[in-house]
Amino acid sequence: MSFCCGASMIGTRGTLKHFRTHIHNVPILFCPVCHRVDVHYLAQHEYDILAEYAHGDGAAEVDFVDYVEQEEQVLLENCVNHENEEPIEVVRSQIDMGLDLLGFAKQIDDKDWQLVLKKRLGILNSRRNKLMRGRSSV
Repeated sequence: MSFCCGASMIGTRGTLKHFRTHIHNVPILFCPVCHRVDVHYLAQHEYDILAEYAHGDGAAEVDFVDYVEQEEQVLLENCVNHENEEPIEVVRSQIDMGLDLLGFAKQIDDKDWQLVLKKRLGILNSRRNKLMRGRSSV
């Protein structure tokens, strides 16, 4: 599992920019709280090589899957949530994990971590409320 600021990161594919080259369908991990994006660790080496070659060739766009074969299942095995899940369920899952971590932080009396987790839970709660409002207006 990959964690960022008290939330587990969501496995997906996305477009990343390397200098002037856009690389599509890169396996990435996305933080639903702070929106940090990391190349999936199992694809990092291949991404680095492809990005350098594409940039060196002056390519404006390349598609990761055209050059690199990877098993989708293997890439997403360590992700708790995936982009194809319902957004409200992803947020609920993230809140549950955050609450579990907060309980542990209280148990070990880590005040700084508790503050960070409470802030992240506040952000996730706001996102959940926004999703719920959007759902009720449909």
